Amino acid sequence: MTTSRGSLFGALFGRGQTDVGDVAWLQAMLDAEAALARALERAGLAPAGAGEAVTAAALAADYDVAAIGAQAAAAGNPVPALVRALTGRVPDFAASAVHYGATSQDIMDTAVMLLARGALEQVQAGLEASASAAAGLASAHARTVMSGRTLLQQAVPVTFGLVAAGWLTALDDARRQLERLAADRLAVQLGGAAGTLSVLGQAGPRVVTFFADELGLAAPVVAWHTDRLRVIELAAALAGCCAAVGKIARDVTLLAQSEVAELREGAAPPGHGPGSATAAEGGPRGGSSAMPHKRNPVAAVLVLGCAKRAPMLLATLAAAAEQELQRAAGAWHAEWEPLSDLLRVTGSAVAWTAEMLAGLEVDADRMRANLAAAHSLPMAEHVAAVLIPSLGRLPALEFVAQASREAVSSGRDLTAVLLETPQFAESLAAAGVGASELAAAADPRASLGAAEQLVAAALDAHRAARPMRGPRREERGMQSSDQR
Repeated sequence: MTTSRGSLFGALFGRGQTDVGDVAWLQAMLDAEAALARALERAGLAPAGAGEAVTAAALAADYDVAAIGAQAAAAGNPVPALVRALTGRVPDFAASAVHYGATSQDIMDTAVMLLARGALEQVQAGLEASASAAAGLASAHARTVMSGRTLLQQAVPVTFGLVAAGWLTALDDARRQLERLAADRLAVQLGGAAGTLSVLGQAGPRVVTFFADELGLAAPVVAWHTDRLRVIELAAALAGCCAAVGKIARDVTLLAQSEVAELREGAAPPGHGPGSATAAEGGPRGGSSAMPHKRNPVAAVLVLGCAKRAPMLLATLAAAAEQELQRAAGAWHAEWEPLSDLLRVTGSAVAWTAEMLAGLEVDADRMRANLAAAHSLPMAEHVAAVLIPSLGRLPALEFVAQASREAVSSGRDLTAVLLETPQFAESLAAAGVGASELAAAADPRASLGAAEQLVAAALDAHRAARPMRGPRREERGMQSSDQR
């Protein structure tokens, strides 16, 4: 896993291989210009060889990014400066093919689509790796019982396998959404000054088709200069990815708390730690500068640090989508940096998630201990169920609620309160419920419902979602201590 290490925070918020920096933007614009020249040649509107000549000159490494950026202030965008620089690098016979029939927004919007396509490939790969790891956890811990928690309080028991299956389905849903987007909604932009393709005349639609074909993007029916639904859909899908991985990271941070200690992040892979020799060798990550006893869930924290930026970036892009007439004054310009940031932080969040899940350590013993420490109270509803036939539903619930309050105030187990307190014991005897029936009802494994079936269904859906790319973790015999 590579990182963007050119800045102080690059290794944190530029994790993975999603590149939307200045050079990547410049190359995407050059790729658009080169493809347009090839399309013009195919349509008979540029001399033979012009497309190849422009393509040969369209290498970002040959251009001064800073100089082009400085000149962008004169026109309000960097395309005119880039066109001048590109024209100066092509042979005279090919100069007429540079930017012919296009406007600056055509090149910028097409560059956005190219950047998005490359970024989505990386995000999808990260989601697939994360889903594979989540599937391994779901399979390995399908029977690992733990406390379910609602409103941050212990509720009824669940399995960690079901928790991981929930992660898995969200990751798969996010990936499928990106696949649909990449297949249908990434399109070239070519409309000329006001969307009429006026300079290209009747050949305009053909040039658009050739332009799209050269870049492997969709050809829109008409120019989408001020129809920004494509941008909104892209941004919303990226924000959805951040929501999916952010939820996983939040679960990990909560379950990794010292008082809970049911999950731990594994060791940092070589070269990805915070800079110490131990981290560089793949040792523990997450130490504190002031508290050496701590083991912070660094990957989860950084997933959240990335993901929490997505909603505001999406909001900016949604606000910019209302644009005037044929070309916007300011709203289009407002998209460039927020969309770049959203692509970058989504790629980073997903990369951190894949790393976090691949090394996640599950403490099944601690999960059982935390559940046992609840004194059978999470099983109150299940205990009440065995009394309903004789007492009726509402009286049975109230009966167990009274016993639960006594268990909480005395610090005793719910079953002990029921069996040892005369008023409760007499009612149990009258209902024909003995110690063995009560113990069975209070067994956490008895109240898991369809958890194991749901895990299996999630795994089946995951396998069916796309062709296998190699052996998955859950098919390599991974088992938890509960299954051995």
